[in-house]
Amino acid sequence: MINSSVRFGQLTIQGFRRLNDVSLQLEPLSVMIGANGTGKTSMLDVLSLLASSAQGKLASSISDLGGLNNIYTYDKATVLKLGITMDVPNYAPLEYSLSLRQQGLAHVIGEETLSQRRNQQANPFLHISSSVERGIRYYDPDKRGLFPPSWEHNSLETSLAQVPKMFQEPEDFRRRLASSTFYHVLNVDPRSPVRLPQSMGLAELPGRNGEDLVSCLFYLRETNRNRFDAIEDSLRAAFPRFERLDFPPVAAGTLTLAWRERGFSKPLYAHQLSEGTLRFLWLTTLLQSPGLTALTLLLDEPEVSLHPGLLSLLAEQMREASLRTQLIVATHSDTLIRFLNPGEVVALDSAEDGMTTLTRADKMDLAEWLQEYSLDELWRNGRMGARG
Repeated sequence: MINSSVRFGQLTIQGFRRLNDVSLQLEPLSVMIGANGTGKTSMLDVLSLLASSAQGKLASSISDLGGLNNIYTYDKATVLKLGITMDVPNYAPLEYSLSLRQQGLAHVIGEETLSQRRNQQANPFLHISSSVERGIRYYDPDKRGLFPPSWEHNSLETSLAQVPKMFQEPEDFRRRLASSTFYHVLNVDPRSPVRLPQSMGLAELPGRNGEDLVSCLFYLRETNRNRFDAIEDSLRAAFPRFERLDFPPVAAGTLTLAWRERGFSKPLYAHQLSEGTLRFLWLTTLLQSPGLTALTLLLDEPEVSLHPGLLSLLAEQMREASLRTQLIVATHSDTLIRFLNPGEVVALDSAEDGMTTLTRADKMDLAEWLQEYSLDELWRNGRMGARG
């Protein structure tokens, strides 16, 4: 089981699109804002790529991105280097680094390490040490040394993805990194999964496409009433006429979602709800789900279709969820950051050479300005970076 108190720390990126040389200290809640093309979604793509690499899906993830040559920094990089740390209670952080380069039609893992500072040793302790030159080696706790794998090793996938499960520290790191899940804008087209009746099953999350929304809500109502009540309370705060959710069966093992409002004798069903209502319901369910504690959540443009009046509720829900997991969010909404603290906001800007710079708002000289202006006003007037 993944420890929800364990979080990622420093993220470093070299050679990924406009993220040519950036680093970011990841907090429990990190909300990135910036003009189009500054790299907000690219930050999420990097974390998603790292997650795929920990799942043993590096090759397919690179292919989905169009190959390394299509994600290298324009005219500046021929190697992609990624690094991320993970906090370990009462110990130094685990530090992971990965270097990739193109070779013909495939990629090569040039170097990969998982290390940790121990005591006052000059050199870090190595859990994994892999490179084209030195070969692949894992630290074996029984033999007390670094040894090559005794199993067939896939050179196109990371050594991290192939670490034996009995090697506790690297396996804990692998599972947490593999848990990073990218939630894009919810599809609410007329025939999308979230609008249709759904087969009943055990679901602790509503699904990236809302395909388990009904099952998740029904499961929460039956097993975790406090969480379900919190969802309905959020819906009442957002939609004053809302009364409750029901789940009438439509066939054997299949339920639908019924939304009941005051003053109406008949409910509205999922296919009748507005885009904003459905997306807010999905987001609220996601952020209240107990299954969220097993994830690192990557959330892209959660504000889409939401009325500005709902964004204060969304900010509160994200902050509450960040107590149970780690959220990295990309947004275009200056209204959303009005309801956030400077330590929760990351401003992305473009340097003169077109490359991205990252600055946490609490590292800017904003104290005096915040006495008179809100964060969104400072963003709009350019105090937090250029807007376009």
